[in-house]
Amino acid sequence: MSNAPNSAGLQQSATWFRIPATRRPLWSAMVALVLLTLGADLAQAQTLRQGIAAFNRQDYVLAARIFTPNAERGASSAQAYLGFMYETGRGVPQNYTEAAIWYRRAAEQGDSLAQYQLGVLYDRGQGVPQDIVEASKWLNLGTAGAPRYAREARSRIRDAVTRKMTRGEIAQARLRALEWTPRREVP
Repeated sequence: MSNAPNSAGLQQSATWFRIPATRRPLWSAMVALVLLTLGADLAQAQTLRQGIAAFNRQDYVLAARIFTPNAERGASSAQAYLGFMYETGRGVPQNYTEAAIWYRRAAEQGDSLAQYQLGVLYDRGQGVPQDIVEASKWLNLGTAGAPRYAREARSRIRDAVTRKMTRGEIAQARLRALEWTPRREVP
């Protein structure tokens, strides 16, 4: 007796995959959309790598040209890079307000470096109104999500800010951090 499946068995096992003729156009459109999205994500990742490479070569003008359209489409890492570039005036005019805008967009999506940097801006009142509670909230989030190598340095700054606060302000900042949830931007 042969162990090979017969053609009737193959047809029976493949019936779960059959798409009714009335739904094939919808199925084809969904598959095309997924493929386009994957292609767009791959293209965006490629241009982000090019932007990071330009940034690392200190070609900040090119990096800004690459990051800006990606950041506008909601790429949090491009937004964080742009925030840093505006904060430090690399490749773009130094502008703390613009830095805070880009950091906030990335921070709201969960980028821990942007959260940390936004907290520093709130502590200093650069580009945003000085607000110790908001600074502590973002510093707490940025430190909690920090990679191991950055956690200690971020903790020191967070703790220095916390020492300037009252117990009520600390409680308020912690509550804001606990209530915070990341929100992805939809391009």
